[in-house]
Amino acid sequence: MMNSKYNYFHVFGTTDMHPGLVRYNLFKGQIGICFQAGNVYLQKNFSFPAEPLIETSGLTKQFGAIQALSDVNLRVMPGEIYGLLGPNGAGKTTTIKTLIGLQEPTSGRIKVLGLEPIKNPIEVKSKIGYVAENPIVYDSLSPRDFLEFVASIRKTNRASTEDLITQLANAFDMAQYFDSPIATLSLGMKQKVALVASFIHQPPVLLLDEPLNGLDAKSSRIVKELVGFHAQKGGAVLFSTHIMEVAEQVCTRIGIIYQGKIIAEGTLEELRGKTEGGGTLEEVFLKLTHEESEVADTMRMLREAFFHSEAK
Repeated sequence: MMNSKYNYFHVFGTTDMHPGLVRYNLFKGQIGICFQAGNVYLQKNFSFPAEPLIETSGLTKQFGAIQALSDVNLRVMPGEIYGLLGPNGAGKTTTIKTLIGLQEPTSGRIKVLGLEPIKNPIEVKSKIGYVAENPIVYDSLSPRDFLEFVASIRKTNRASTEDLITQLANAFDMAQYFDSPIATLSLGMKQKVALVASFIHQPPVLLLDEPLNGLDAKSSRIVKELVGFHAQKGGAVLFSTHIMEVAEQVCTRIGIIYQGKIIAEGTLEELRGKTEGGGTLEEVFLKLTHEESEVADTMRMLREAFFHSEAK
């Protein structure tokens, strides 16, 4: 249901009732949240402004003769977790870098909260939490020093930010490494530092480029919950991944990007409707990218080669 100012989302689902965690059921582009009180499940309706927080129109990016993006049109609404799904080299990272203003588009229009990143770089960046494909952290600093530095740049309230950093650090099991040089940390621990840095100013927009890289199962689950909390508050999330199961579990809507183009977009059920026979998201993806027969042919050749070499 929608009027001229607000989108209304019906809220439903279940909770796991773990301390500090709420489990989200995400179906058909809706945000499912249900709070448990004894044996009573209380459903709520949340309303968010109807204007998109992230919007691109005709977005194109070229690197010399290479067409990295071609006519990419995106709209990510408040309360939405939009999954940008595609193979390596499809254009996911380039899309995110143009949104935050790290790369200038060749042509097309970009707006983040109504602002153009190239014309308003500082203001746009102040409203975004960004996790890069490879963690961007200062190796010479400790996680504590780095996060305090980020908080000072973001001009957050010191007391509340310190409390949030402490809670996030404990949630990610970072406490024992909190004063060690970042250079000595594992890839997964560096990723945790980058994730905390993206959350500490609680921005309206999150741009997450493969945010689960290097994370253990517990930390991955916590990131998914935090992304859900962000959407619950009315924020927008662009979540880039090539892992089908992650997109299927987390995202309310999915855009499939292939060779720099958005070739399909919608909820999982809507994407299934675009292919004959539906199936899992992986099967839908392979059908939409016309790679299903290629995979079958490749596996047939590999199977023959494998068993032929074994027979010698």
